Amino acid sequence: MAPPFVPADLIGRVTRDVERSALRARNGVRYVRGTHRPKLGVTPKDVVWRRGRAQLWRYRGGPVRHGPPVVIVHSLVSRSYILDLRPGTSTIEYLLGAGLDVFMLDWGVPDERDADNTLETYVDGHLPRALAAVRRETGATEVTLAGYCLGGIMAMLYAAGPNGSDVRNLVLMATPIDFDAMGPMVAALREGRLEVEDLLDETGNVPADALYSGFYMLAPTTEIAQKATLLEHLWNDEFVEAYQAMGQWTRDHVPFPGAAFRQVVQQLVRENVLTTGAIRLGDRVVRLGDVRAEVLVAMAERDGVVPAGATEPALGLVGDPRRRHALYLPGGHVTFGAGKAARRHTMPRLTQWITSHSDARPDPEEAGCKSAASSPQTSPPSNGSWRGSPSTIGPS
Repeated sequence: MAPPFVPADLIGRVTRDVERSALRARNGVRYVRGTHRPKLGVTPKDVVWRRGRAQLWRYRGGPVRHGPPVVIVHSLVSRSYILDLRPGTSTIEYLLGAGLDVFMLDWGVPDERDADNTLETYVDGHLPRALAAVRRETGATEVTLAGYCLGGIMAMLYAAGPNGSDVRNLVLMATPIDFDAMGPMVAALREGRLEVEDLLDETGNVPADALYSGFYMLAPTTEIAQKATLLEHLWNDEFVEAYQAMGQWTRDHVPFPGAAFRQVVQQLVRENVLTTGAIRLGDRVVRLGDVRAEVLVAMAERDGVVPAGATEPALGLVGDPRRRHALYLPGGHVTFGAGKAARRHTMPRLTQWITSHSDARPDPEEAGCKSAASSPQTSPPSNGSWRGSPSTIGPS
């Protein structure tokens, strides 16, 4: 008797399912054991300035084709590697590929020595010194200053202050202005149901666990849905790596310096002063309208941490109305650094705006070839003539 006929497509599906089951078992064991975790934030960089826990990094890339340099100011409460999550899905990598000279101001992990740090510590102390280091490294007189989340507030206040004339372009990424629009994340603090002192630990700072709990409570069922999606795609090595990378960043918060947290709660959350267009820092008033730079207000349409409604008021308050630009992006809060939306929409559009508001510079290698051809006695300039040489500068 002839064997029953089995359609080829059925054999193919069975083979695929068997292979995927084997991959699920292998990846499941790796996930539970915590092995094969992806390396994050791996774009090569040099420390060019430091003060306390804060460091300024300069990323290594190819020839610089656009100036001024881009200086990213990260948030105080999360890890900056979200913008350099993995090779192939890194905002830093994308900016470097476009020929930009990229720096990152990372605040490190605060401890008891940072409990008295205020917004003035960062805006009037660290930022001017870090940008002076950028000028020393590059010879540039201006920068493109890009702030992410709370880092955007600090970048904005610096640009509006007496030293802000060196900011040609100000990029505000998911930067909250209207804290009444921030929703349940700050409601308990705004309404007085939760006090600052309730959150401080023995170091005088808000511990990372408290911050993670606050973010988790924004969407407590999300983790369950994500685990279900992971189970479905456990056979896919690329998906598992991306899931692990994002999961690690999501849980990897840092303490919030206590004095700065008090200011944020009192002035930004309870008084909502940024919506008035001015804020008192120390003995002076900083007016957001005094920003002299071109301003890009970038917001994600499905941001559950800093909703677009909290960011949009910047379009009516920051800088000259004739120099304000809006960028609405698909995705959520992390769309500025990770995910499909970041690679397809955020990175290209942010980079295009920055380069279009920058000066084009000749490729150093091409310039060197032309110079050598026209004057054999002259040595062609190296790539370092545009980037400067890497160095490590101690605290100033």
